[in-house]
Amino acid sequence: MLREPRSRCPINRGVEMLGDPWSLIILRDVIFCGYRSFRELLTKSQEGITPPTLSRRLSDLVEMGMLTKQDVPRGMQGAYSLTEKSIALVPLLFELAVVGTMLDPTTQTTVPQYAGMYGHPEQIAAFQDELRATHLN
Repeated sequence: MLREPRSRCPINRGVEMLGDPWSLIILRDVIFCGYRSFRELLTKSQEGITPPTLSRRLSDLVEMGMLTKQDVPRGMQGAYSLTEKSIALVPLLFELAVVGTMLDPTTQTTVPQYAGMYGHPEQIAAFQDELRATHLN
């Protein structure tokens, strides 16, 4: 559930909305790994999120307008899709990877096929266009 902001500072609000330990990891898994269902996000993520936490975070991300969920009949797995807001975060996720590597050089990318895009805004923009074609159309 989204709370009232502590201040009007946009950095504060971004941290309040996406700064929990899971939201950006879930978005990473949808963006870079292509995981779209609750089951995939639960079982394929290397960080080991619990089902109740995943459920809450997915609801929050849908409420924030970062993801949409396909309506399906009860008992079937719905697919989550990115929105333009979440696709706009792609450059930030690349920058977070750079910062993570700077702070802890022992880290390794979970998606090596995208490692060559660091520092190449034109490649990142092309990747964002691919995501739009997959998730928005």
